[in-house]
Amino acid sequence: MILFKKRTDPISERARALNAEISALESQIKRLNTTLNQVRAQPRLRSTTLPHGPASSPGKPPAPEPVFEEVPQHRIQTPANGDSSPAHFNDLGMRKYDLPGAWRRLHGLFRPPPPPANPKLVSFLAAGSVQGLRPLRYEKRVARNRFIVLVVLFVLILWGIAYAFFHAR
Repeated sequence: MILFKKRTDPISERARALNAEISALESQIKRLNTTLNQVRAQPRLRSTTLPHGPASSPGKPPAPEPVFEEVPQHRIQTPANGDSSPAHFNDLGMRKYDLPGAWRRLHGLFRPPPPPANPKLVSFLAAGSVQGLRPLRYEKRVARNRFIVLVVLFVLILWGIAYAFFHAR
């Protein structure tokens, strides 16, 4: 009957196979060491046609020149804020309230963002395909959880202040 037969243990069977492989590798290492020692025992001959110094090939091509990318200088040299003329400041040096500028900034908050310059890089960053950078969805989740915790903490502090204020009366 098969029910009362002892089954072979897969772990011990695998250990036996690994031990056999280890012994085969050790015998191969010993064989290679003996052949290496036999090669080293023979005298080494040297050619006298070339100097003894480090080998250098005379026909080696020079290293390629570095490639530099053109950078538009006008973006670097022009100020980011074009509204910094003296007419925008009062006599005390404080900035005057700029209603059209405030309207442009408010309108810019609700305008959709411009398309990215490199959409493939954006997709890599969002998916987490770049090594060493966390995926964008992970960063969003961390920021969302941090926001929720801070809001709950703020509400608890306000509730405690309100409770202390009304309890004192």
